Amino acid sequence: MRTLLSCVTVVALCGWLSLAAQQQPAQVKVATDPAQAGPDFPFQGEYVGETDSKQRLGAEVIALGDGKFRVNFLPGGLRGEGGNYDKRVEASAQRDGDKVKIASKDGKWSATIENGRMSGTTADGSRFELKRVIRESKTLGQKPPAGAVVLFDGSNAENWEPKSRVQVVDGALVGNDIASKQKFRDHKLHLEFRLTFMPYASGQARSNSGVYIQHRYEIQVLDSFGLRGANNECGGIYGQYAPLINMCYPPLQWQTYDVEFKAARFDSTGKKIANAVMSVWHNGVLIHDKIQLKGPTGGGQPETDTPGPLFLQGHGGQVRYRNIWVVETKSD
Repeated sequence: MRTLLSCVTVVALCGWLSLAAQQQPAQVKVATDPAQAGPDFPFQGEYVGETDSKQRLGAEVIALGDGKFRVNFLPGGLRGEGGNYDKRVEASAQRDGDKVKIASKDGKWSATIENGRMSGTTADGSRFELKRVIRESKTLGQKPPAGAVVLFDGSNAENWEPKSRVQVVDGALVGNDIASKQKFRDHKLHLEFRLTFMPYASGQARSNSGVYIQHRYEIQVLDSFGLRGANNECGGIYGQYAPLINMCYPPLQWQTYDVEFKAARFDSTGKKIANAVMSVWHNGVLIHDKIQLKGPTGGGQPETDTPGPLFLQGHGGQVRYRNIWVVETKSD
């Protein structure tokens, strides 16, 4: 009898645990679609509003998995719109059902997120209410001008090689180390990308890719939302220049790179006489202003006087690309 009762108890307990597991929202480690991103995704992102003293305030909520978040409160609003990362107040947060509760490291700030709004109190007792926003780059969806070389318009991947490592998924280009068939010297580039949602990853594992101009100079692509901005983070010229401002949007939002590039110059003997020069706008904000590239970045091909392709670094195809076009230019 005792053995039978124990078996019944175990079976009942297993059934209850199975039902409880089914009722718990699934934790998602990698998502390419907001609809499948799991219970933490609706809370992560950017929030903006005012304190009751009419001071502009922004917040960045970064998902870390298992209902945990890191939060930056930015006086002045969001980055690129007056927000000051250097004067941020850092906080941690935890999801509790349909709410997220936030507390700063010093215990002087607190807030709650519910239904797309964050309300709380600052260290001086000021109340605030912020709204979750999804920003769009002013160049998002920009159409190629007359004479542009369209490398990807969402229909097919015929302008990319090798064919075995590239595909089109829902109108987006997905590839693992692919290059444009056409090569370029001086040019302007427009490109749109979307990072995957990877809350459990960190550092260089968090939705990593790279845009190589001439397959020589990498503009890093990475989920760097909420970080300071470094030369190995989103918008950085890998290993050489950090962006002037980290304009990385949260994952699963379309972002833009707009690039003006002048190739390195060589004399008749093949000696380099001028560095390549590049300006980059990330989500419509200038992050590199006519910087001189010191040479190829890590993984880049050697500098020569020959044109080079646009190369998209793979790292497992974590990033989606679309609306890619080039305007060739002539410089002295």
